[in-house]
Amino acid sequence: MSQPTDATQHDSDANWSRRIVVALVVTGALLVLWLVGAAFLPRWWAQRIGDQVQGSLATGTLVGLFYGFVFTLLPLVVVVLAFRFLGSWRWRAAAVAVALLVAVPNLLTLGIVLGTGSGSHAGDRILDVEAPAFRGATLAGALIAAGLIAIVWYLAASRRRAWRRAERSESVSDGHVE
Repeated sequence: MSQPTDATQHDSDANWSRRIVVALVVTGALLVLWLVGAAFLPRWWAQRIGDQVQGSLATGTLVGLFYGFVFTLLPLVVVVLAFRFLGSWRWRAAAVAVALLVAVPNLLTLGIVLGTGSGSHAGDRILDVEAPAFRGATLAGALIAAGLIAIVWYLAASRRRAWRRAERSESVSDGHVE
């Protein structure tokens, strides 16, 4: 058996140390992005919504219902279809990533509502003044979309059960024909 030479041992050590340094740099960059995003994104999103709603209660309700419904329904449809028709876990993971990207408007609103940082509080105040009823309507739209998906899922499952029962009863009756 051959022993590793000093050169290969050195290359292996350097490779691991390089990986550790890269991992630390990437982790630090992600942490900085997270902190900047937590301070910037809630304010920015609240201002975008405030620009659309312009202080109108009716507009805030309609825009909130739209965002809540559409950006909940589309991600749920993507995930349901992916898990129904895609067999590979890689494709399913990609579909979940796409669903998360599509759900970003609702996730930003959720970050404002549930966030505890100064950016979230600032976004909360902006939405209070410039987009009344937006947050509640967004929740209502999201619940309507989730309920719609649940109803369609139930109806599809009950239809499959009914077809199976009909096929079983047909095969049993065919076997007992005299």
